[in-house]
Amino acid sequence: MRADTPALPGVLTAHEVAETAASIVRVQRADGGIPWAANDLHIDPWNHVEAAMALLVAGEIEAAERAYGWTLSHQRTDGSWPMRVTDGAIEDPSADTNMCAYLAVGVWHHWLVRRDESFVRRYWPAVRRALDYVAGLQLPFGGIAWSQEHSLEGEPGRVNEDGLLAGSSSIYHSFKAGVALSELMDEPQPEWEIVAGRLGHAVREHRDRFLDKSNFSMDWYYPVLGGSVRGEAGFELLASRWHEFVEPGYGIRCVLENRWLTGAETCELAMALDSLGDRERALELVRNIQHTRHAEGSYWTGYVLPDDVYWPEEQTTYTSAAVILAVDALSNTTPGSAIFRGTTLPPDFEEIALECGCSDARILS
Repeated sequence: MRADTPALPGVLTAHEVAETAASIVRVQRADGGIPWAANDLHIDPWNHVEAAMALLVAGEIEAAERAYGWTLSHQRTDGSWPMRVTDGAIEDPSADTNMCAYLAVGVWHHWLVRRDESFVRRYWPAVRRALDYVAGLQLPFGGIAWSQEHSLEGEPGRVNEDGLLAGSSSIYHSFKAGVALSELMDEPQPEWEIVAGRLGHAVREHRDRFLDKSNFSMDWYYPVLGGSVRGEAGFELLASRWHEFVEPGYGIRCVLENRWLTGAETCELAMALDSLGDRERALELVRNIQHTRHAEGSYWTGYVLPDDVYWPEEQTTYTSAAVILAVDALSNTTPGSAIFRGTTLPPDFEEIALECGCSDARILS
């Protein structure tokens, strides 16, 4: 265990965080891929990168960098990744735009923690291809189409022209990280700033134009977590549905209609609160979810009230990763702890080239 392993007094010790990281490493495949769980071997690029970020801050540097190596070996020529890879075989060749964009956040996070320019230079071309691909799927109102079908050979097909609010909110974060990387590489990408400016506007002003997934808690808090909505507007957004999703003493629901508490969503909400400066409630959420900790350091995916059972019967790597990243954020242990606060990223981008009608309204007003 490294001396700078994150810890939260009264919540998790550094040794316990190291145990959680080790539980992720145990599931990692020989090619560097990180599946969802020991009994669910499928890999998706977003959760894979999230796990790599957690491994890095917990001191599992070699495992983290093997995980990033997996992203290079599985990226397609158009910049996308398959949505689902199991045991090295493509199970779902479709591309999820949020999954494709997220490598930018991981590489920027690695730079913050390690300051390894050679690593950034190695991954920058993959980040550039990925964000160019995602930018090409922006919808007229500013959101990003959530997916595109691909053949098993990687040929792109039909675009699913609906935007997902949670996914587009996360993509906004990815474009900010991508612009930060472009500045570091001295390769400005002004078109990304235009795409991100339109995207941020859509998340702030046109949430009703995204596909209705309002029964999922992620649609509620992700505009804050991704950085599009901050300040007083962020507090107002989280207050608007707090009592619908938060189960005091346990965590937050994944979906509104079921009292199924999930650790990953709970820790993400904690990081969203942290980004607003609300440390007290963020700490309480991370403390509350510790009842889902497994004896060997991993975390059950969910807990069902009032049945008092863990479900499903698995400990997921992405849940463990969210716990580690939340502990790092709230303890300010590593230089990557601000990755969701956004203080290491560019400011909001100018809202230009809008196609949603707001430009005309502004002119008329």
